[in-house]
Amino acid sequence: MKKKSSYRQKKQEKQDTSLRRVFTRRALLMIGVQTGILSLLASRLYKLQITEGDKYIQMAKKNLISKRLLSPPRGRICDRFGDVVANNKINWRALLIPEETSDVSAIVERFAELIPLDEHDYARIQWGIDHQRRFIPIMLKDFLSWDEMAMIEVNSPTLPGVVIDIGTKRVYQTGPLMAHLVGYIAPPNEKDVAKNSILALPGMRVGRSGIEQTQDDVLRGIPGDVEVEVDSVGRIITTLGRKESIQGQEILLSVDLELQKEVSDLIGEQSACAVVLNCQNGEVMAMVSNPSFDPSLFDSGVSHAQWKAWMEDERRPLSDKAAAGLYPPGSTFKPAVGLAALEANIITEHDRVNCPGYYDFGGTRFHCWNRYGHGSLNLHEALKYSCDVYFYEIARRTGMDAIHRTCQKLGLGVQLPIELTHVKAGLIPTPKWRESKGKHWNIGDTIVSGIGQGFVHVSPLQLATYTARMATGKVVNPHLIRSRDGKIISEANPEFWGNIDIKPEYLKMIRSGMYAVVNEPRGSGAKAKINYNGIQLAGKTGTAQVKRVSRALRESGHFNSANLPWKYRPHALFICFAPYVNPQYAISVVVEHGNAAASVAAPLAKEIMLRTLRRDPANTQHQPAQEEKENSSSNDPQHSQDDE
Repeated sequence: MKKKSSYRQKKQEKQDTSLRRVFTRRALLMIGVQTGILSLLASRLYKLQITEGDKYIQMAKKNLISKRLLSPPRGRICDRFGDVVANNKINWRALLIPEETSDVSAIVERFAELIPLDEHDYARIQWGIDHQRRFIPIMLKDFLSWDEMAMIEVNSPTLPGVVIDIGTKRVYQTGPLMAHLVGYIAPPNEKDVAKNSILALPGMRVGRSGIEQTQDDVLRGIPGDVEVEVDSVGRIITTLGRKESIQGQEILLSVDLELQKEVSDLIGEQSACAVVLNCQNGEVMAMVSNPSFDPSLFDSGVSHAQWKAWMEDERRPLSDKAAAGLYPPGSTFKPAVGLAALEANIITEHDRVNCPGYYDFGGTRFHCWNRYGHGSLNLHEALKYSCDVYFYEIARRTGMDAIHRTCQKLGLGVQLPIELTHVKAGLIPTPKWRESKGKHWNIGDTIVSGIGQGFVHVSPLQLATYTARMATGKVVNPHLIRSRDGKIISEANPEFWGNIDIKPEYLKMIRSGMYAVVNEPRGSGAKAKINYNGIQLAGKTGTAQVKRVSRALRESGHFNSANLPWKYRPHALFICFAPYVNPQYAISVVVEHGNAAASVAAPLAKEIMLRTLRRDPANTQHQPAQEEKENSSSNDPQHSQDDE
């Protein structure tokens, strides 16, 4: 029994030893695993807290810091003397910051219950939600009134993410007066934002026409930013840092605002335009197109009724007649035809052409404005009396290719390098141009082009440039910007100082003829005659038909274009420069459907030139008695030819 008991005891001990060994191995394994895990955790904690501690501190801070971009104020636009034309005015606007609310759509709907939103607003907001980063504010409503702003502030606890921001509204102090030159701004569209994401900022605007468009990059400025600490629901706790935005550059125009006003007042209610050019350096002193429009309406949105009214107005208030309007130049084109004939050696100043009152060619009769004829004339006399027959004949002899080449030198039918996008190049036709249209060029086309009719179309800005080049013999290019951010740029273009490729003696002959138009007895532009401080003016009238008159009606002696409906009456044009010696200013005037240039456009140009000369610091003295005498004599019917 003892042996059996001893055997069992040993066997049990052996089993216990084996179990202890297994437990020990497992315990050691568990300890090893636990030690490894703890080592990994310790290593990870060391990396998080020591090695990468700064990184995660910054990440934690970012969860509490919101960075918001600040829209820059747009640069001012002023006239040549610093008088403000376009500026900024503070206004309130409501913004939504998507990252500061969990349900953007619900907040928008809640906001709309307080401040109504239209379909356009909803579309714009939804686009911002879908395409912009969540930290970029979305404009809910701009141009808030005081009551609307107060209502939003009172309900701010129920509008997380909605903030009231102070923005700027573009203000055009001169209203319609400078609208076509300065242009207007409008909210950016999707294409604008795709090109430049900064434009997604609330309050950012894009120039859509005029100087606002061509100088948009420098006027726009540079955005700033502000860093704020926020709580868990996005409420601002404190401002941590601020980098102010940089306002856009200020632009000084070459335009004299007071002269612009005076020219506009002289035009009055007429559908007309006028350009005043400094023919020594190309500065545009005034450029008026009437009627005009209020550019501020485009910033806040043009109503359907207003747009319809503009579109239905036959006087086209949105069109810049001075730079983009194209008109047959009528007899203002005759100096260019005369120069082309001289350059081509077709005529000399002494060659004569007989005018019986008409010109017959190829079975077609072309009439002179004077149905009784002018008799035998040379170039000087043809310009003075504005004889159509003379220029029919020399245009036929010269040909349109030669006329076109001369016109290019003078700035007609070319794209002028002025700081506007809507400038039109016009057309000085050639046989090749006509053939490109699938049509045949006839000699009759050349003949009527000789008096600025037919296919010939130019802008008033081109007419002023053409006048300045004839007056000075230099390649004068018009420009509107005098300086940018205090830096003078008006004389930066060396083209201002080059001579045009036309012999000075030819230009002298043309200037002499233009002098006779105004200052010699029975000149066609006698109503433009001045004598201000001894200064005299030279010019050329132009009456451009817009409706063809039959031969029978013209020869009946009973036709009077003044009896036609307004839109069928001829345009009245006048070009001039002064002083005659050492010219300083060139002017072009177009009165749409004004009928007779001598009685409508010429007196208007005269008054504009007088106002321009009076504002020139070089003309410090005034002779009212002499000027009154000259004004009286120039209105004497025997000194003018109103039918031209």
